[in-house]
Amino acid sequence: MQSSPVLHLSRSGTSVVLDTTTNGLPAVLYWGEALGDIADDQLAALAAALRPQRVSGGIDIPARLTLVPQESFGWQGTAGFTGHRGGSFISAAFTTTDLTSTAHDVRLTAVDTVAGLTLEAELTVTEAGLFRQRLGVVNTADIAYEVRSLLATFPLPASAQEVLDTTGRHLRERSPQRHALTAGSYRRESRKGRPGADATLLLGAGEPAFGFQRGLVHAVHTAWSGNHQLLVEKTPTGEAFLGAGELLLPGEIVLAPGQRYDAPEALGSWGHGLNELAARFHQELRLRDNHPRRPRPVTLNTWEAVYFDHNLERLTHLADKAAAVGIERFVLDDGWFSGRRDDTAGLGDWFVDPAVWPEGLTPLIDHVRSRGMEFGLWFEPEMVNPDSDLARSHPDWIIQAEGRLPVPGRQQQVLNLANPEAYDYILKSIDAVLTENDISYVKWDHNREVLDGADARTGHAVIHENVLALYRLLDELKQRHPGLEIESCASGGARVDLGILARTDRIWTSDCIDPIERLPNQKYTGLLVPPELMGMHVGGPVSHSTGRAHGLSFRAATAVFGHFGVEWDISDLSAEDTAALAEWIEVHKAWRDVLHTGHTVYADLPDPAMDVRGVVARDGSSALFGYSLTASSASYPPGRIVFPGLDPEGSYSISLAAPHRELPGNGQSALAWVQAAAEGSPLSLSGRLLGSVGLEAPVLFPEQSVLIELRRAEG
Repeated sequence: MQSSPVLHLSRSGTSVVLDTTTNGLPAVLYWGEALGDIADDQLAALAAALRPQRVSGGIDIPARLTLVPQESFGWQGTAGFTGHRGGSFISAAFTTTDLTSTAHDVRLTAVDTVAGLTLEAELTVTEAGLFRQRLGVVNTADIAYEVRSLLATFPLPASAQEVLDTTGRHLRERSPQRHALTAGSYRRESRKGRPGADATLLLGAGEPAFGFQRGLVHAVHTAWSGNHQLLVEKTPTGEAFLGAGELLLPGEIVLAPGQRYDAPEALGSWGHGLNELAARFHQELRLRDNHPRRPRPVTLNTWEAVYFDHNLERLTHLADKAAAVGIERFVLDDGWFSGRRDDTAGLGDWFVDPAVWPEGLTPLIDHVRSRGMEFGLWFEPEMVNPDSDLARSHPDWIIQAEGRLPVPGRQQQVLNLANPEAYDYILKSIDAVLTENDISYVKWDHNREVLDGADARTGHAVIHENVLALYRLLDELKQRHPGLEIESCASGGARVDLGILARTDRIWTSDCIDPIERLPNQKYTGLLVPPELMGMHVGGPVSHSTGRAHGLSFRAATAVFGHFGVEWDISDLSAEDTAALAEWIEVHKAWRDVLHTGHTVYADLPDPAMDVRGVVARDGSSALFGYSLTASSASYPPGRIVFPGLDPEGSYSISLAAPHRELPGNGQSALAWVQAAAEGSPLSLSGRLLGSVGLEAPVLFPEQSVLIELRRAEG
């Protein structure tokens, strides 16, 4: 319990300072690098030193950026809370009535007795060093109240002058974009019932030209799988902040007397460079009780191998080849259920199709299990084809407004899981398939965005309740089937957030497996998601989504860092390619523990064609790096590459990682460090030199990669 009215929360390298003497709600004076021990008198002096002046033309009591900034206390930027009671009580005036605190946690209650509202907030500096905010509001009056917005706000330092977020589309999610932070508000919204392929995982702001290795940067994330909003704003007085919350549709949250609305959890991270910022999110996930602990099974998914051609003989042959190269999990994708011969029919009829599987899935599952592999199965429970028995029997279970079906997407409509009858049907159907078959893994897809997100029974907005119903469904299936793992897929990577990851065991990062597209996609997905939760697969020689052709080495080196897998018809591979794929799988397994528990790092290089990424073991004893040339380099030879994140005092031997026993045959002379390793006496450099000076990069053709391993000398 802290006694000072100015609170200092500190944990895991992060400090948050709150001034509880401000009007209404506390103001966050500081969020960032740990400040060390601060005496109470110093905290009071800091709060006094940061109190703004009244200026000409301004209000008499200068407004403060409080936890939930309010117009009633002079705030004229984006309000932290908005709503109304039948068109009145449009401006809340929450005042703190109760507050308790510890060294890293604050809980407070604030009341507006006139409007009949109570705000509750929980602020925590987590064990991983994130700044977490949980906000909720209760209607204490006897008349209904509509909540329109409840945003968590995070202050930014004056050095924040450049904004980073991501955008994209199907097959190209999470492409970075930057712009200057200027006066006004920059807002990113998702109105698609899921985050969407164009959604930004994070909204960040930092020093000009901040990168992965350098530059102070702060960012926030909304842990929610539905409509949401992120914003960064700079006021005319120079204050800048980030905001995060749910995006509510009209009438979506109308609180009856005594009813409560809880905003999605908002999480903020900071770092000197994006590597450090991302590491806090990775550690937060790894500290969860439900984080996957066993080695992530190498997975083969059948989609790009067979599509809808479900033939037992073909699939058992594919399973034999998968087992022979070291695959540990075999996943049967779309096409196994009633009437599903293509993507136009059958969604919703979750029964094994006897026309394709006359003996059920048992023969295939038994064959897969006999080869030492787990068996997984694809579902898309939130969707329905109009051409299905479900849609014909229960058209009122489809999300729709005013009795009209939304514009179709991928020949699909969206099922309303907030309808108890629809929920019970889906739960019963999936539970039956999982109970009757030895299935340890579900690929859970979501292939279209929501339009006209209303409940057919009432006409009311239903996105919020539908997301909560999805969460309940996932939780119930996991409770009924202990050990079941679930992958979140949404047209690839269109639903990647910490709300869905609280209930699933990995995300499908993108439907595009082309390594050129995957390099930036995985890099920026990794700002939030650690590699063990990111599906990274080796596709076929020619990408099904771009038509580009790449060698196995480039395809595999791009995938090896994550939850490794294969999305390729390997049933008729040559002996040479079979051996090569098996070796790549063994490389992944050999490094899997480091890759899935270590620190992910990226190098800032001046040439955009050069990409260096790696994972450093937690104790700094070893590291695996990938160097890729994505296009022709501006320099020839390309110059130096650096290796961030190593123990600066440690001495590391440098060698090409198997299966790169030598560099690709580009007709160039041998590099000294490669030649020394090949002769059995690898060069050794300190982590400081490797991180600051680096070494000469191999000359590669465009769209080639090599893996480089570093091992610290002991003693």
